[in-house]
This record gives sequence, structure tokens and C-alpha cells, in this order.
Amino acid sequence: MRTVAEHLAAILAAARPVAPLDVVLADADGCILAEDVTAPRDVPMWTVAGCDGYAVRSVDVGAPGPGPAPEVTLPVAADAPVTAAAPLRLVPGTAVLIAAGGPLPVGADAVVPMERTDRGRARVVVRGGAEAGEHLRPAGADLGAGDAVLTTGTRLAARHLAVAAALGRGRLRVHPAPRVIVVSVGDELVEPGRARPDGRVHDVDGPALAAAVKEAGASAVRVGPVGDDRAALREILADQLVRADLIILTGGLSHGPWDTVTDVLAPLGTVRFDQIAMTPGHRQGFGTVRAEGDDAHDADGRPGGVPVFALPGHPVAAQVSYEVFVRPALRAMAGYVDLYRPTVRAASARPWASPAGRRQFVPATVTGSPTDGYVVTPVGDPSRVSLGALGLANALVVVGEDTTRVRAGDTLACLVLDG
Repeated sequence: MRTVAEHLAAILAAARPVAPLDVVLADADGCILAEDVTAPRDVPMWTVAGCDGYAVRSVDVGAPGPGPAPEVTLPVAADAPVTAAAPLRLVPGTAVLIAAGGPLPVGADAVVPMERTDRGRARVVVRGGAEAGEHLRPAGADLGAGDAVLTTGTRLAARHLAVAAALGRGRLRVHPAPRVIVVSVGDELVEPGRARPDGRVHDVDGPALAAAVKEAGASAVRVGPVGDDRAALREILADQLVRADLIILTGGLSHGPWDTVTDVLAPLGTVRFDQIAMTPGHRQGFGTVRAEGDDAHDADGRPGGVPVFALPGHPVAAQVSYEVFVRPALRAMAGYVDLYRPTVRAASARPWASPAGRRQFVPATVTGSPTDGYVVTPVGDPSRVSLGALGLANALVVVGEDTTRVRAGDTLACLVLDG
């Protein structure tokens, strides 16, 4: 029997980041940056107006004060639109009409907003004076030349793409989202929404695992449900290997003549099937499979091919196994540094029994705060695998292999599913 730690270590050793690609900004959203981005120049390149108004020398319009607002009339010497290629030069004793974002004329030290003027075009009346530096954005106020503005490993969101766009970057080098194929296997499976004949059940694993894959930052494609037909499963795998970065199979692991997945995967690569010392979830498989003609090893001498997970068909066992094994692998392949769900330690609200020699994952609710501490309460009976309990849980409480009895008040690690 293989421990959870041994199985996870083998998985992460094979889960290498997807090769970086240069993609357009729109396609970089949500991806992990694979390069440092440095500002090649100041942004803005020179001091610019912070609002629409008139660029002036503060000494020409007077300083604001507590007394009556001074009024000064100045000739408007020129316009400085935002499209100006370079700053104009201000003649002392004049004003320049300027748009927000336009380069500040050389010699000016303030911008008077439109609302403090009569909006004149040939001559302008300025009321209330101005202070040096008023309504200006200095050169480099947003980004300074040479600044490392985005770092490798950043998960790109709107604010990061805004920075890249400000630098004029139309493309970024990223680890693209892994492409994951989810295949549900079993003669008994029916697509949700369709009529369910006697003896059949709706496919729970396919929709649930596809959603979990997307939540982890990868892209998911569902295939199936596929019946317990070896030839059909081989054909599907051959078709999907050319476009997949990772494959998840659920079901088809029953002992005996119904063990479809083992028979199909065994000759295709390095997939190993083990009894994992955990509950729920027991018999599972992991390894790599190759399309016909692919090299058996990569450039580093490690087994080549596409990673494939064979998970139990029971929906709770499949979801728990996904959280423990598949999700960390997906995040590693996507280039994340933080691979795991957040965990907290919480005091058990009540006792329960745990099987000896297996790591138990129990759907539970965690309440509390870092200041006051956390309390964990199992949802339902921990000894019975329940999809309803998992649906109500916000965490999985983890009971070690050597613990056979959890007592009220015992402190346990909890894998937080929400947030």
C-alpha cells in the first residue's frame, strides 16, 4: 500500500510546468508570468497635466490665499493636446491650453483647472491663483525606468495587464493554462439532464471535475461518459493525447472484468496503479501515456508523455483525490509557486473514529478567526462517504494514519476549500 505522501511526491516529480509561450495580452489573463518585466522608460515619459486646464507659471497668476481670489488675465499662446509629441515652451506671462495627460510646457509649473477660469481661447481669466506643482503628474509617477514592475510567477490579472499595456507590451511570456481532458468511464453513467433508465446513474464526476479544473486556473474539456469498452477508450485517448497537457479518468477501476482503465492504460506508458492509504479514495493510478510515435523520454531523460490520473468513480472519493493529488499537480504545471489550498488548525467540536493506517479526509465546516481560534465540525457521519456532506462543507479535516480516535478538542489540520 502506498502512502498519500509517497503518491503525491511521485505526482509532483512528474508535474512540470507547461512550456512558456509568448501570447497577446488578452490571452495572458489568468496565466502565470514566465519572465520579469522591467520598465524601459518612465511612465509618463515627462511631466503631464493632471486635468484639463491651462498651463501657467505660478508666479504669473499669484498664490492662493485667504483673501479675495485674485484674477489675472493672460494671453493663450498655444494648445498642448494629449497627442503632442514633445513639450512646448511656455513664454513667461502667457498660458497654454492643455488637456489632461498632455505634456507640460517647459517653463510651466502648474495647471489651473478649467472651472477656475473663464475658458477663454485667445485670452483667459484665471481666478484664485495657483501653487507650484498643482495638478501635475511628474515623469515616472506611474513607473520608473528600470523598475521591475512584474515578476516571474505572478498570476496575471487586470491590474498587471494594465502595467504591461502602459509599457507598450502587446505580448507577454507566460505558462499557458494546462489543457485538461476529463473522461468519465462506466456503462452505468448518463449525462445529467437526460432520462435515467433503471440501473443507471447520472455522471457526477465529469461536470464536477471539469469545474474544479477551471477553478484551479486550467482549461477543461469533458469527454464522455464513455462505456466500459476498451476499444472505445483507447480510441478516445489516442484522439485526445495530441491536444492534452493532462488527462483525468474517473471510474473503470473495479476489480475483475470491469477493470477497463487498467487494461487500457498499462501498455501505453508508465501508469502505476496502487492502493493508497487514504479514505475516501483507495485504488488509484498515475503516470504518463504517450501518443504513438512520441519519444519515451524527454530532453532531461525523464519519462515523456502526458500525465494521466485514474481516479475512483465514487464522486466523493474522486473530489477528495482531486484536491489532494490533481490540484497541486495542475498548479505546478501552470507555473504556480503556491500549490496547495490554505490550511488552518482547528479544534474538533466532537469525537469520531478513524480507520487505522489510513489518512482520513472528512468533509467539515470550519468556523472562527485567527484571533479567537478555529473550530471544526464534521458534516454528517465521518465514517460514511456522503456527497451531501461534501456539498455543505467548506473544508476537509485531515486525520493522520496513526490516529484511530479523534477526541473533542483535538487540534487537526483542515484543508480550506472556500476562499
